[in-house]
Amino acid sequence: MKIDFSSILRKRFHLPHAETTRKAVHSFSLTERVVFWVLFAIFALSALIMLVKVNNHFLVSVPVKGGELTEGILGSPRFVNPLLAISDADRDVTALVYSGLLRATPNGELVPDLADRYEISEDGLTYTFFLKEDIRFHDGTALTADDVEFTLTKAQEPNLKSPRRANWEGVTIEKISDKEIRFILKQPYAPFLENVTLGILPKHIWKNATVDEFAFSEYNILAIGSGPYKIRDVNRNSAGLPNEYVLRANSSFALGEPYIGTLRLKFYGNEASLAEALESADVESVNSLSAALVKEFENNGRRVETAVLPRVFGVFFNQNEATLFTNKEVRMALNEAIDKNTLVKNILSGYGSAIDGPIPREADPSIGDLATSSEAFILKAQATLENAGWKKNEETGVYEKKGKSSTMILAFSIATGDAPELKHSAAIIEETWEKLGASVDVEIYETGDLNQSVIRPRKYSSLLFGEIIGRNMDLFPFWHSSQRNDPGLNIALYVNNSADKLLEQARTITDTDERNAKYSEFEEKIKEDTPAVFLYSPSFLYIVPKKIENLRLGGLTVPSDRFLGIHTWYIETSKVWKIFN
Repeated sequence: MKIDFSSILRKRFHLPHAETTRKAVHSFSLTERVVFWVLFAIFALSALIMLVKVNNHFLVSVPVKGGELTEGILGSPRFVNPLLAISDADRDVTALVYSGLLRATPNGELVPDLADRYEISEDGLTYTFFLKEDIRFHDGTALTADDVEFTLTKAQEPNLKSPRRANWEGVTIEKISDKEIRFILKQPYAPFLENVTLGILPKHIWKNATVDEFAFSEYNILAIGSGPYKIRDVNRNSAGLPNEYVLRANSSFALGEPYIGTLRLKFYGNEASLAEALESADVESVNSLSAALVKEFENNGRRVETAVLPRVFGVFFNQNEATLFTNKEVRMALNEAIDKNTLVKNILSGYGSAIDGPIPREADPSIGDLATSSEAFILKAQATLENAGWKKNEETGVYEKKGKSSTMILAFSIATGDAPELKHSAAIIEETWEKLGASVDVEIYETGDLNQSVIRPRKYSSLLFGEIIGRNMDLFPFWHSSQRNDPGLNIALYVNNSADKLLEQARTITDTDERNAKYSEFEEKIKEDTPAVFLYSPSFLYIVPKKIENLRLGGLTVPSDRFLGIHTWYIETSKVWKIFN
């Protein structure tokens, strides 16, 4: 049967009773007509509002692709390369451009990125990864197991001096096929999966670069990876250093094309110029400002996102260098004297947590009542010393303890770096311990000199310093007795056989709850021995514009981890009916 649409279109349609209604309206008086049309208008408007509300009830906002974010970063990138990145600026750009076999999420999980899946042998020694189909670098070249093997073998080369070398030392790397690669460990290591988040280099670009040429390649600036964003433009200053990167969303990213279309990264040489750029709206987001500056911006209405950093700051005692600290009551008293909550308030403007152990956390229940006065802490510490036979010298005001052949004096030095927060902390701690009855000498060093001349040779009585624990919470490098000497990180030179066994066991246990139980036992031993005065864990501070949606920071190891979930952030939205979402 053929339908004649032209005849349908020519046909005139009439509403039922329309003529009757028209005649009735014409019969109204002027006043009745006005009332009628007012009521009709009210009815029509009410109906329209009701329809809009019904429609909105079935509509939801969904993210759509588009928008732009401009971020200010302190420093200038030199190595946009996962094997060579050493500065925060390096790591920031690298995190956006490269991707690894697995990717950490803001909630702390490790999910497949370039890998489709992986298998772990029952003995915990063999890890086999299977790559996704059709994964590509930004230049369109297919990414295969050859690229993975090349990257991780390069990481192992001693002469390259990669900061990631320690993670791959002793690991056997076997390419099984273009889509399958295997890693064999010498002994079980539970946090190993964290290592495979390392970004993968394109072999076809880097294969001809010698170790000597590696650090000087132009691809350390014009990097090509497989991450969520690819480099569109690099602008440089008069010295030839990058001062702006323009990045575009990678439509082929393994976890899905990011919503935010363009990222602009602008680089600044100091905190003052970075803060000025934020104030003048040259940039919209920053993460490298001091706590005091961030507090000012927050008080002026800026959006500030925070996250716990796995960093522990404290004063670490070197009993080999200063025999004074072999007295447990001295270590205990120095710990008891510090009002840690006030320290967090004064040093970090409240952006952090007071701690009393080697594990960073949002709040340590052992710290005690926030209302306790600083004087009460000092009185408790003085009682600890006096109960152990220490007496205050009336002339000097310093505690002393007489022995059979000599008199021990509560006098020592604190070595620390020249970072503003470290210097401020050292000044408050010095003042507190002198009120206690100690003679304290603070020694400030430039960061490089502190590391080379003081920390590595262990030439300090006590050290005010921070440790980056990491997402995997492996405490072995920081507290096992085998790590007392350089390049180990046991800066308290701590020795305890029971603690060693707990650390050895914990790093081989894959079950998270069981591993955490071992660390809880270890923490109790640390608190009992008091090899350090643990002070605080600072928060990561990120000023971002209010337009950014779905931003979740979670737990960060380094500042660049703020970009772990960037492919899910969005600016633009659209309204759709729920059934189509």
